[in-house]
Amino acid sequence: METRGALHLWLSERLRQDGCRDVQFGELSQPDAGYSGRTFFVRASWRGVDGAAREHDLVFRIQSPDQQLFVAPDALRQARTMRGLAGCPGVPVPGIWFTEPDDGILGAPFYVMERVPGRVPGDVPSWHAKGWTVDLRPLDRATLYDNALAALAALHRVDRRPALEFLAEPGSGTALDRYLARLEQWYEWCGPSRRFGAETLDAAMTHVLDHRPADPAEGVVWGDARVGNMCFADDLSVAALFDWETATLGPPGIDLGWWLMFESYLCEAQGLKRLGGVPGREATIARYRQLGGAPVTDIDYYELLAGVVMTLISSRLADVLVENGRVPAEIAARYPLRAVGLARESLERLGGV
Repeated sequence: METRGALHLWLSERLRQDGCRDVQFGELSQPDAGYSGRTFFVRASWRGVDGAAREHDLVFRIQSPDQQLFVAPDALRQARTMRGLAGCPGVPVPGIWFTEPDDGILGAPFYVMERVPGRVPGDVPSWHAKGWTVDLRPLDRATLYDNALAALAALHRVDRRPALEFLAEPGSGTALDRYLARLEQWYEWCGPSRRFGAETLDAAMTHVLDHRPADPAEGVVWGDARVGNMCFADDLSVAALFDWETATLGPPGIDLGWWLMFESYLCEAQGLKRLGGVPGREATIARYRQLGGAPVTDIDYYELLAGVVMTLISSRLADVLVENGRVPAEIAARYPLRAVGLARESLERLGGV
């Protein structure tokens, strides 16, 4: 009730500055997923300057003040990224209404965006095993997956407009060099959590640092490119792409490698089989190229890189889940152990073990 009251008061003041009045605020609800910040859904209504009634479904995304998966959480950076992508062909993103840098309102910065109607495939349980995607016909699942890949390919065709230059990592060298330098910092910060498959993770990290390809590409990289970060309309078109917390500038292989690794994480690594209509690894790579995706010549390397990142994230997540009392330690450990298993397979494919 305290959060709802604070948000209602804050939104009323912001809208009043634009000449709006009579702001009504519905009950807050929260999605099941999300560990790097708090998300609230609400329906709000008000009267505009012209006196006409307005009603919108809004999303409040609040930066988590503690128990982080990443070194430096930045909710407002996500909002800035979505604003920079607004209007890019084939890359639908939610409209950003407001941003609030003052952490005195809710204890952390936050932003407000339009809630896009549609459905999102689940991660827990995997959309390959349960949920509305399982009930689709194979042809419809193929359409969903193809539309998702087309959106990824479209993202990688976005030019580096001035509104997105802030995504560039600081430092010298190529964009990949700078990305890896940031990864090294994060790797050290995650030290206390790196106890799951530590030897494999160390070997994988050494390999991605010592065998980096000479890839000069520097386009927009989502950082968390996957079906579960997309909202699909009733016709299975992509209605919105969200969760831009790890967006950067760099080679498109970062995204494609993550996409492939995450699909394996949600499917084969759990002993599942791809649903009818969902292509496997090689077919996904080929279709991405057919849809106009950027050339990626070192995909095995980028999959290993994704395995390192996934193991770090899931290791931190395991600690957060246990600290919050959400699951016992033995259950939480399944997430990083699954990720490090995929990293091991990828490392073996590259001859790094």
